[in-house]
Amino acid sequence: MKVLVPVKRVVDANVRVRVKADGSAVDIANVKLSMNPFDEISVEEAVRLKEAGVVSEVIAVSCGVQACQETLRTALATGADRAILVDTDVELQPLAVAKLLKALVDKEQPQLVLLGKQAIDDDSNQVGQMLAALLGWPQATFASKVAIEAGKATVTREIDGGLETIEVDLPAVITADLRLNLSLIHI
Repeated sequence: MKVLVPVKRVVDANVRVRVKADGSAVDIANVKLSMNPFDEISVEEAVRLKEAGVVSEVIAVSCGVQACQETLRTALATGADRAILVDTDVELQPLAVAKLLKALVDKEQPQLVLLGKQAIDDDSNQVGQMLAALLGWPQATFASKVAIEAGKATVTREIDGGLETIEVDLPAVITADLRLNLSLIHI
């Protein structure tokens, strides 16, 4: 089974951001940029699924400027097998990213797209849901545990009242929450 893992380059979560003097945006000049933390979790989960023998190939993808190669190298160092950069200087909105990812899904034919639930720079939480809608695939959002077996993904997610477990047929889109990899730590 092939997994596509979108990753986004964002201002590092540990950096204190400054607003530009004109108040128009965040000043990212000379600021450390790194992989979105939710996407890091997705890459790690995809690699763990590969190590468990469930996944055969992990493909990381990023949409943006050439400097996004650094983010893809991080995904490769974590254990992704391949990386794809959709090179563009245009600032992409969530729907544009979802459409680009759909084109990659159509080309690569993965059985699973595993991405972070949101990016810490815009907090929009839209790409996963939009991608699932464009593909006509089932989706499971805010995953804190993922199990894949017999063409289905069983996903546990946190809700206000506790935990909810749902099952979706593959191919599917799953978005990762912060606790996803914590559920796989065994003592």
